[in-house]
Amino acid sequence: MDRNSAAVIADIVGSRRLPDRSAAQAALEQAIIDVEEAHPVASAPLTATVGDEFQGVYPNLEAALGSLLLLQLRLPDGLALRFGIGIGAIGSFTTAAGELSDGPGWWAARAAIERVHELARRAVPSARSQIVGGQGEDAAMDARIALANAYLLARDELVAGMSERTRRLTFGRCLGRTQGELAEAEGVSQSAVSQALSTAGAGAVVAGFRQLVDGSAA
Repeated sequence: MDRNSAAVIADIVGSRRLPDRSAAQAALEQAIIDVEEAHPVASAPLTATVGDEFQGVYPNLEAALGSLLLLQLRLPDGLALRFGIGIGAIGSFTTAAGELSDGPGWWAARAAIERVHELARRAVPSARSQIVGGQGEDAAMDARIALANAYLLARDELVAGMSERTRRLTFGRCLGRTQGELAEAEGVSQSAVSQALSTAGAGAVVAGFRQLVDGSAA
């Protein structure tokens, strides 16, 4: 794959404290399906690997950031994911068990999720996503990654403060649904939808998503 591919490693926040791991896994897998149906950009959608970990691949950084935002918004209360995003080449090699994916992109993704864990433990409890570049990335990519990491810290903080309903509304707005359509689906007034989105700072989240999508399409 292209050396600008984005490898993603995700794990479930507080997985050992979940009252029903099976139900949580099912809800998470359904959220992944919903996002892929609504915004099919992944080269390889997130898939459970072992324990509470998922792995996926996206064609570029913008595609990964947009898709992972939608997934965060789609998750129900009580279920959250951390994301380590690695930028770099992704290859594979053959073993007795079949083809295994490997390469700088995956090594960087592992380093990135470790960084998320460290941030959440120390200074930024709301941190859910970070990016690390693979070996040999140029200065321009390093600068993009630094800016994107700063954006992610602010984005994660906004999403963490949203209620489940507000996340649903923000998900819908990212996908171009009108406030009137969302109000009808939720069984509330349009003014209630507008107030919920405004209070949560959803406008900035939606505008950021649109920029990511437009950038991916450029």
